[in-house]
Amino acid sequence: MFLIITMVVLIIAMFFVLIKMVKGPTLWDRLMCLNLISAHTILLITIYGIYKENSMLLDIAISYGIIGFLTITLLSRFLLRGGRQK
Repeated sequence: MFLIITMVVLIIAMFFVLIKMVKGPTLWDRLMCLNLISAHTILLITIYGIYKENSMLLDIAISYGIIGFLTITLLSRFLLRGGRQK
């Protein structure tokens, strides 16, 4: 029961972060919110994997974490170099 409540709270938190991402005043705020949504998704997959006792979901969460980290890193580098303005 505790894991289900935790998953519901994570989904609600993701909803609020999504609202902040849409309303964010700067591009960096939006990028930070995207990173936070990625972290919440990893947590959600991990908790669901523990709830269903499926270790394959934990492997998927690790893979998603690596992909999310690389995506945020590449987007940050792209924005620091000027984005599409160059």
